[in-house]
Amino acid sequence: MTDTRSRPPTRFHALYQNAHFLTAAVQLHQAPDDSGREVAFAGRSNAGKSSAINAICHQNSLARTSKTPGRTQQLIFFELDETRRLVDLPGYGYAKVPERIKLEWQRHLSHYLESRQSLVGLVIVMDIRHPLTDYDRQMLAWGRRAGLSILLLLTKADKLKRGAASAARLAVERAVADASGQVEVQLFSAPERQGLAQVQATLDRWLHVGAFDLQTPTT
Repeated sequence: MTDTRSRPPTRFHALYQNAHFLTAAVQLHQAPDDSGREVAFAGRSNAGKSSAINAICHQNSLARTSKTPGRTQQLIFFELDETRRLVDLPGYGYAKVPERIKLEWQRHLSHYLESRQSLVGLVIVMDIRHPLTDYDRQMLAWGRRAGLSILLLLTKADKLKRGAASAARLAVERAVADASGQVEVQLFSAPERQGLAQVQATLDRWLHVGAFDLQTPTT
């Protein structure tokens, strides 16, 4: 798997820039109709999930960060078009809540990941300096059990030197080597837009986005 520090091309699928809030759901029965295709983003609080979603969608505040890490308990659905969605899953890793509430969140997340028919891929956002936490491994296990395509997104890659970032990526790849073909690993930096083109290409593949949607960003 190759590493790149180059900035992404100036052309991308405008579908992502059109992303907008659709609905929020605490339980699966409150989610949109289980049709079309959707990709979920999971990440422990402070891993950079909101920044990653905003960068991918070329927006500044589509996914908002909470002042209290882990406070959000909802599945947030963003609509790309009538048949495609991105889903922001709750990151309860740092949440200062009773254990019973964390277990309830876990139950809902597991149910969503393993029963949602329109879910075609899972992006697990991890701080490159602290990858594969217990939360990350739990999400990875659920995603693999559900047979999902999985992308491990190592965010904040700009915080490390090139060699250290590459070494971290290789270490994660080795740790998930038994899931070859199902799990991809990508370096990412929202401020530097590192890895952005590669992530969008993966989402294009999962969401069946056609080349006819290719546009030049206006921002």
